[in-house]
Amino acid sequence: MTPDHPTPETGPNGYVRTHVAAGIGRIEFYHPKSNSLPGTLLRELASTITNVSRQPEVRVIVLQSGGTGPFCAGASFDELTSIADIAQGQQFFSGFAGVILAMMRAPQFVVTRVHGKAAGGAVGLIAASDYAIAVDKASAKLSELAVGIGPFVVGPVIERKIGLASFSQMAVDADWRDAAWCERRGLYAKVVHEELALDGAVDQLASTLAASNPEAMAQMKQVFWAGTEHWDAMLAERATMSGTLVLSDFTRQAISAFKAK
Repeated sequence: MTPDHPTPETGPNGYVRTHVAAGIGRIEFYHPKSNSLPGTLLRELASTITNVSRQPEVRVIVLQSGGTGPFCAGASFDELTSIADIAQGQQFFSGFAGVILAMMRAPQFVVTRVHGKAAGGAVGLIAASDYAIAVDKASAKLSELAVGIGPFVVGPVIERKIGLASFSQMAVDADWRDAAWCERRGLYAKVVHEELALDGAVDQLASTLAASNPEAMAQMKQVFWAGTEHWDAMLAERATMSGTLVLSDFTRQAISAFKAK
């Protein structure tokens, strides 16, 4: 991807890059640790989505991640273990809320390209998409309970996308679900067999949407996400729940054991 503005070489903090052309606003995030998302990257991603969505020439947004490994490993474990108080915890988990809300409230459809595995908060980002296309190796799981917390912030958008029964299955049994399972439940709208086909499917849909009526799509988007007007306050409360739990001895030990695997 060629960014709109020059960016420094990829470093230990990762990046968020944008490219706008032919009505398509592409946003790519990357972090060298399996595309995990520290707070700074979450905040940058949320603001980038909002800024791109405000550009009148953008008629569809494509969200993707860099590299050839996981699509996204979710929260940064390094940052989770460094949280010192509830305020810091609430701020960190609010980062996921910010990205989810930015995706939902963009007037354009958000098409997400899922090229690899998705864990934890990544499942929430996929669920906040209006359409997600994945490769068949893109398994997904909610790993929060395994590290002593719960999918509180991402839970509402996942439940809305795949239903309470499927969400509770993922939340209680924190194991991998294959891409076929995710497609049957509606987390993925489409699954293809290889990355070349993934690029073709994403590009074809994005081009079609870029040529569609932006007013009609904006109104459809409002219909899709009707009833979520109170989510700012709800997700802030959920972030406090996670931010409190992450301080417990149980969770700190669980995260340390998980990192040591």
